[in-house]
Amino acid sequence: MLQFKITDSEFNSFRSFIYDHAGINLSDEKKTLVTSRLSKRLRHYSFNTFQEYFDLVVASAQDGERQTAIDLLTTNETYFFREPKHFEFLEKEILANLKNRKTFRVWSAASSTGEEAYSIAMLLDAMLGLKPWEIFASDISSRVLRKARQGHYLQNRIDGIPKEFLRKYCLKGVGDNEGTLLIDKKLRQKVSFEPVNLKRPLGDIGLFEVIFLRNVLIYFDLETKALIIKQLVEKLQPDGYLFIGHSESLKGVHDGLETVIPTVYRKI
Repeated sequence: MLQFKITDSEFNSFRSFIYDHAGINLSDEKKTLVTSRLSKRLRHYSFNTFQEYFDLVVASAQDGERQTAIDLLTTNETYFFREPKHFEFLEKEILANLKNRKTFRVWSAASSTGEEAYSIAMLLDAMLGLKPWEIFASDISSRVLRKARQGHYLQNRIDGIPKEFLRKYCLKGVGDNEGTLLIDKKLRQKVSFEPVNLKRPLGDIGLFEVIFLRNVLIYFDLETKALIIKQLVEKLQPDGYLFIGHSESLKGVHDGLETVIPTVYRKI
């Protein structure tokens, strides 16, 4: 099989492209990843160079090859109940003290293939009973959103789900679907997945009591990070909460927020 080699100039072109469209800052160490992920598109089109593919991408409509390239260049690593202390805080400090009966809204702002959004959904359903709630989940990648809407996962991806939630909210696959599980339809109907580019104006998506934006900010420079956090704060209800990843920091970009515990912030 033909092995492609990306030049510094070609890599810089794709680096500028993904920064302009998604705000993601690719380091030099990502050159191998870019080469690996885009090589399949060169083979698909029988191209010999990454420059040929780049020329096609920039000439494409937003819903064409350009979106395919964005999907391939965005990293989508996630799993159920990732960073358990966040879910413990959500349960014991937020949901347990909830007093009003209006619809409790949570935004999973970089939902990838949906594991985070469905983890939140399980906890909300278990804690809130008949109180109304909904989850808005978004990602820049249309590919992962299609998978998320299906709610269908390999069983080797479910280690983090508590046993009682597995029994209550997950259907074990049989026959051709053996080795997989399906998130219960009742939960899937309360989670909506939509494409959102956090670097662009967010539009009318409403206000939220809680926003999860975890393990994403590490890919942005300070200017882009500040823009994204400003937009998210505007979408938080007064006293609403923002969760970020444990490897991330809001140093210098947390206007309008106060630290509750490390990686959890409240709107002032």
